Amino acid sequence: MDGRRGRNPLRARGGAATTNRAGARHGPRALRDASTMIRAQHGVTGLRPFETVNVADLGDVPPNPTNLQDSMDRITGFYGKVLAEGIRPLTAGGDHLSSLPILRAVAKDGPLGFLQFDSHTDLNDAYFGGEKYTHGTPFRRAVEEGLIDPKRMVQIGIRGTAGDFEDRDFAEAAGIRIITIEEFFARGIADVMAEAREILGQQPAYLSYDIDFVDPAFAPGTGTPEVGGPTSFQALQVVRELAGVRLAGADLVEVSPPFDAGSATAWLGASLLYEILCVMAAG
Repeated sequence: MDGRRGRNPLRARGGAATTNRAGARHGPRALRDASTMIRAQHGVTGLRPFETVNVADLGDVPPNPTNLQDSMDRITGFYGKVLAEGIRPLTAGGDHLSSLPILRAVAKDGPLGFLQFDSHTDLNDAYFGGEKYTHGTPFRRAVEEGLIDPKRMVQIGIRGTAGDFEDRDFAEAAGIRIITIEEFFARGIADVMAEAREILGQQPAYLSYDIDFVDPAFAPGTGTPEVGGPTSFQALQVVRELAGVRLAGADLVEVSPPFDAGSATAWLGASLLYEILCVMAAG
């Protein structure tokens, strides 16, 4: 899902999913290419996930180049088939709206806990011209649709300028826990992630990792970068602190190769996908 006029595979009614720098539609290909550098064994735990569980690349979901809603329906249908085979999905996006149709499949039997690493809440009600489906609105829709239990939802790393606090007001009213980047650094990773695990509890949860959670010095290839974020090592650490969490699925989104000098962001994204895979394999 991307927002370049005339080339976006997910456009509808003149709107677009991406509202800043276009290019996230190329993210899956770049992440797949970077993943060829991943070795079999985790460097800290010694886990060999490709031997622990069956892992397969199931390919891309073919979008409808002219219709956003149909593209989302296609994504939901694809993941419905994946889940029917007993497969837990780990997805390479795409912009953040792609998480919504995935959640529609993964959470079809009831709301999930939800953990989001991001610099933005993506809880806005609408964007320019009243657009309800953009990369800044997916989790507002997911809460409204009963896909996410807001009392078991935590967002970590939120920062940057804002037009207003409408999204945060919604979060407070719904019971969503927002941990800003200031609180994240003041408390430290271990303490913050202990709270996150407590909020998620023992029931299934979904993880969505926006690469713009990471400081653009380490991950420049993204559409809406925000300065003042974690390092690449801290980006890995937060995932390693998820040991024991029951992940029903996960995604990593918003890698934008046109802005990714030297493919550094794609390599970090592929490394994070491997870390998430290890958490899922161990659980």
